[in-house]
Amino acid sequence: MSAVAVVARGLGQRVPRLLRERAFRRYWTGQAVSALGDQVTYLALPLAAVLVLHAGAAEMGWLSMAGLLPALLLSIPAGAWADRRARRRRTMIAADLARAALMASVPVAYALGVLGLWQLIAVAFAVGALAVVFDVCDAALFVSLVEPERYVEGNALTNGSSAFSFMAGPSLGGLLVQVLAAPFALLADAASYLVSAGLLARITPAEPPAARREKGHLWAGLRFVAGSATLRALVAAAATVNFFNFAFHTLVVLYAVGTLGLSAGTLGTVVGAGAVGGVLGAALTRRIVRAIGIGPTVVLGYVGFPAPLVLVPLAGGPRAAVLAAFFASEFLSGFGLMLLDIGSGSVQAALIPDALRSRVSGAWRTVNYGMRPLGALAGGLLGSTIGLRPTLWLATTGGVLSVLWLLPSPVPRMRELPAKALSPAPPAIPAGDPDRPLAQDPARTPAAQPASNARQGPPRIAADPVPQVQPRGLAHPPVQDGA
Repeated sequence: MSAVAVVARGLGQRVPRLLRERAFRRYWTGQAVSALGDQVTYLALPLAAVLVLHAGAAEMGWLSMAGLLPALLLSIPAGAWADRRARRRRTMIAADLARAALMASVPVAYALGVLGLWQLIAVAFAVGALAVVFDVCDAALFVSLVEPERYVEGNALTNGSSAFSFMAGPSLGGLLVQVLAAPFALLADAASYLVSAGLLARITPAEPPAARREKGHLWAGLRFVAGSATLRALVAAAATVNFFNFAFHTLVVLYAVGTLGLSAGTLGTVVGAGAVGGVLGAALTRRIVRAIGIGPTVVLGYVGFPAPLVLVPLAGGPRAAVLAAFFASEFLSGFGLMLLDIGSGSVQAALIPDALRSRVSGAWRTVNYGMRPLGALAGGLLGSTIGLRPTLWLATTGGVLSVLWLLPSPVPRMRELPAKALSPAPPAIPAGDPDRPLAQDPARTPAAQPASNARQGPPRIAADPVPQVQPRGLAHPPVQDGA
């Protein structure tokens, strides 16, 4: 065997096993490219409103609200609708193509001289609505690609690509806005949706069967969450940390620039560099799970994500010390977020029956996204009443206390992933005890229960029915979604 062949074989063995599987590799690549495009849009869409249309504060508020409302209003009905469809992958492809067309409409209108603020608002709302449809379907597609014993590996890979998009996306977006003008930068996101649609079209997973329509179908996801001690604790903790994280996020840039005197460019550079912590966290989470167990990893994430943010209100003194505090805050928080999202997402993927997956995803999104505007509003009110630094202290403390929801639940004692829930399941409460862990060797992840829909390969932060806690600290979420 030649030296080149030996090196190639060695490198191939270092590639994660899931990425050697064609179906998952195509799925993961599409998700990674789309996440990068979303980060470009997060920067370019508001810049188009400000730089081209000269939007004011009130108009920017309408634009921001248009992107958030669909997740709050449509997640539960979209989840119920998706669970009654047998071909969710085709729905996801259609959603990608529609989002590509919507994004492309902005530079076209700009080139024709007819771009207006109401078009941007309409595009933000429509893209947000399609993102809801895509994501609730994606929650079911995940288990069609990945075997239960590989949920952690799949979530680590897809969360890692999301973390990388946070690191590289804003820089790419800024460059495109500078070179092409903000409206034309949106073409990058349009292209990313086309790539995602094309790759989804090239996989053929055995998707879960469509659920029967029956009484209570719409609210079955919420009832399922309420019936599981583990899921109740996870959704309560996620809602709490989201509330306080958005209170923090609302004020942190104002505090950094107005109080500490950092320039926007310096702040962006430090935050982007700190985002490496998320990439590292995604790479190491599997080892941490093997060492301490899946449940303790989730608990550690719920402390490790919000706790480092305390370095921001602590920052002071020389400029170098302030920059170091912001970097460490973002780096350590990003690392903790990966433990939280990968661990929690894997537990949820195992507990939720296929027949309810999209409905539970919709219920989860509704609760989490409902907390985000409330947290932002509370942060703004408190910041203007008691001051920026005291509010940041309150937000970081409240975020850490979210872990208290988990301590009396089964989560801290969960060494292994729970047994995969079987379908069909009753719409209200799952058959058996959904929180019962598999009795297997704690040194490894449990083997899969036989499932007719299991194939070979997994997905993203989307195996998690909902990205848990974005935005993290200083980093901003994509327009269409959030974690």
